[in-house]
Amino acid sequence: MSDAPIGIFDSGVGGLTVARAVKDQLPNESILYIGDLAHSPYGPKKIADVREYALEVLDDLVAQGVKMLVIACNTASAAMLRDARERYEVPVVEVIQPAVRRAVATTRNGRVGVIGTAGTVQSRAYDDAFAAAPHLQLVSAACPRFVEFVEAGVTTGEEVLDVAAEYLAPLKAAGVDTLVLGCTHYPFLKGAISYVMGEDVTLVGSDVETANDVYRLLVSRGMERRAATPPGIRYESTGPSSAPFLELANRLMGPEVSSVELVQTGAIPVQKGIR
Repeated sequence: MSDAPIGIFDSGVGGLTVARAVKDQLPNESILYIGDLAHSPYGPKKIADVREYALEVLDDLVAQGVKMLVIACNTASAAMLRDARERYEVPVVEVIQPAVRRAVATTRNGRVGVIGTAGTVQSRAYDDAFAAAPHLQLVSAACPRFVEFVEAGVTTGEEVLDVAAEYLAPLKAAGVDTLVLGCTHYPFLKGAISYVMGEDVTLVGSDVETANDVYRLLVSRGMERRAATPPGIRYESTGPSSAPFLELANRLMGPEVSSVELVQTGAIPVQKGIR
């Protein structure tokens, strides 16, 4: 079981930031990544629908024999984390608590900002997670167009900066000194976000912090991969074609994503095949 891959799931390509962070910290681990492009983006959708889509994809990962599940999607984590931990025997890691812990340890003035999808902000998942630190002032803002930009492969430019300035204005006005990027797509926009917020504001990404949790869990449970053979990384996508995932992943991350296989889950009718 220790040589089985780590299963990483996101609504699209944003979770690739988590997959990359996991590979950086655990280069001997194999990874199986699924992006649910058939239903991306999750942010505007009803929580009940997100729960259904996400659990179906996680069921598929478990059926393929992963040793751990990483929910690399804030909206999905908010919608079905408890369900996932009750449903599966393998350990489940999510992206909200790791980022919250880092933000609490990082802030100097006690004012923390959180940006995320509409679904994540409306779920109040971050409000609940920060409840253990009642001395902090939390300011949240939904930034729905950020996901649209990333999914279109647009990470800089005048329009990105104008939208970022509009979304981030309440956080700047509140004087936050720490900003949680509450969506795994947002690290692709870190340059623009940092430019708008200013160099005195520390950005906390859930990608690196989640990878830290994956590392700690594997080591503490003795689940590290020990095989001498090279590890593998496999990318899968839902939807009618794998081409959009492959094109966007290559644009954002370079040629490291060389092929993508289509998958079919109970909630997602697609034609199976390799493009």
